[in-house]
Amino acid sequence: MTNNNYTPPADLGRVQNIAIGVGLIGVIVWIIVAVTFGDGKDTFFHSYLVAFVFWTSAALGCLGFLMIQYLVGASWGLLIRRQLEAGAHTLWLMFILFLPIATIGLKGLYGWMRPDEFEGEARRLIDHKAVGLNQPPFLIRGVIYFAIWLILAACLRKWSRQQDENRDMGAMQRSQTLSGPGFLIYAMALTFAAIDWVMSLDAEWYSTIFGLVMLIGTGILALALLITIGVYLSGHDPMARVYQSKHFHDQGKLLLTVIMVWAYFSFSQLLIIWSGNLPEETPWYLQRFTGQWRWMGVGLILLNFALPFLLLLSRDLKHNRRRLMGVAWLLIAMRFVDLLWLIAPAIEGGRGGEAARNGLPVTSYINYTAAVIGLGGLWLGWFFYQLRQRALVPYNDPQLDEVLVRSEHALSFEG
Repeated sequence: MTNNNYTPPADLGRVQNIAIGVGLIGVIVWIIVAVTFGDGKDTFFHSYLVAFVFWTSAALGCLGFLMIQYLVGASWGLLIRRQLEAGAHTLWLMFILFLPIATIGLKGLYGWMRPDEFEGEARRLIDHKAVGLNQPPFLIRGVIYFAIWLILAACLRKWSRQQDENRDMGAMQRSQTLSGPGFLIYAMALTFAAIDWVMSLDAEWYSTIFGLVMLIGTGILALALLITIGVYLSGHDPMARVYQSKHFHDQGKLLLTVIMVWAYFSFSQLLIIWSGNLPEETPWYLQRFTGQWRWMGVGLILLNFALPFLLLLSRDLKHNRRRLMGVAWLLIAMRFVDLLWLIAPAIEGGRGGEAARNGLPVTSYINYTAAVIGLGGLWLGWFFYQLRQRALVPYNDPQLDEVLVRSEHALSFEG
């Protein structure tokens, strides 16, 4: 068995170019809208933060699932391992994109960088947190988070390559050994990053479960993207000979699991804060229970949980890759809405405008959407470039023969 049997399709280069092209169009629209209908720099970085968190979530979700699939040893993990490795490698890009936020955009995004705007108890709280909430510690912590994630991704990628090139079975054992404690370290870094990048937008608010909500959100986004890419690859050789409906059924079950966990943690956070009724916690939700934000929250309940939950209960839908991809697309869109609901009221609220209370004008929604598409083009371009560099499956993995035999049996049965 050689890697020539699993060479990425030539058409993947065209998909990469399309992604970059669409991303460039998004960047142009993003800049034009920010300059024409906003106040330039601040408007630009408001949408930049949402787009940055969105695509960093995708990369982190891939890294998390990469470690999970080593730990559980499931066949679904074997078929998407290359995609997970490519997605985790985009963390280099996200680290580069983090630097403008930490150096140029920080003051316009985070209220704790403008302590003179606060007074009374709020000012006392900002001053109390000033040791950690200022630019140098923010930048240093960000570098540490990315260093942890990049080291984990680099080690797993290196050992995977050794297994491919040298049939080094010890490389898989090293990957499994690292993935246990590595996942805990990864999750802790992600939790602190979520506090720094998102929760600290409102320096008076805190939630002990917020990191878990963000962690599960990365899993939803990454899995939805991988299902979409897997459906595309399953229509082209060589993966058309490997992917079967069973594999998409497994991914559909996993997607159902993560949206249920997201709903559980999100409701738990609301229930704890609402029942506690503390003045430093409840205003965060009260702000999001008014105007457009209220309907956005209702949309999250219905379209990010209730509808996907009901659809994914269907075995037939999970076996139908096109319908499953439709659910994945819905969840990708709702992940954007979720981050907009979490982030936008806080950064718009810092300016005390109507948008903080009632919602955003149409041009702002265009700006946020264009930012996500713009950075998404860069992310997908990097992702597809990495995916093209190696065989699409780990051809020296001892589980591969078993997966291929099952695929051949499935083909015979379908035939």
